[in-house]
Amino acid sequence: MTAAGSPRTGGELKRLAERAGRDLEEASALSVLTWAAEAFGPRFCVTSSMEDAVVAHLASRAFPGVDVVFLDTGYHFPETIGTRDAVAAVMDVNLVTLTPRRSVAEQDAEYGPRLHDRDPDLCCALRKVRPLEEGLAGYDAWATGLRRDESPTRADTPVVGWDEKRQKVKVSPIARWTQADVDAYVAEHGVLTNPLLMDGYASVGCAPCTRRVRAGEDARAGRWAGRAKTECGLHG
Repeated sequence: MTAAGSPRTGGELKRLAERAGRDLEEASALSVLTWAAEAFGPRFCVTSSMEDAVVAHLASRAFPGVDVVFLDTGYHFPETIGTRDAVAAVMDVNLVTLTPRRSVAEQDAEYGPRLHDRDPDLCCALRKVRPLEEGLAGYDAWATGLRRDESPTRADTPVVGWDEKRQKVKVSPIARWTQADVDAYVAEHGVLTNPLLMDGYASVGCAPCTRRVRAGEDARAGRWAGRAKTECGLHG
């Protein structure tokens, strides 16, 4: 929203994203989130996979009561749901859980069981991409936990960019962080993390499509292992 309360157009949002991307490239993560809170107010949210709660924690400092959006695909590890519930209980955030239109049982009935094995792209589209697009409808900007060091496909992630597909500003406040930066922030602030990160999982997604990583692999190697697929479609 603008100061006068009228919605911004897509063109205005795009120009704002491009300018902020240049101006905030070297800014701290907290400064980036403070800018987003001031620029968008309640039309800004944080999305979290509950791999850890670093961005949610940062955002709660910049914008107490910020909406934290979680996609409950129906396939999450119990540890992931537990992390979500703990975040809602202890952080100054408003936890918003999105769910797909179909339950897992309904999807199995329509497409056959274990769609994630036969057509993981379609499964992700139904259980992640579409629910997120619907859930973000009321926001002008959203924040993610993407980092450039996670994989080659994320190496060019801007701190603030333009999400052309959704016509929204996309904020990645820890894009420039390393895993060591994340670990240091978690240790300093006692931030909640998914217990699976201590059990060999470097990236946590849906249980059927996630495995532990092996020595020397990048953090995303445990997602859709053995397939060319590297992203669920939420980020490109």
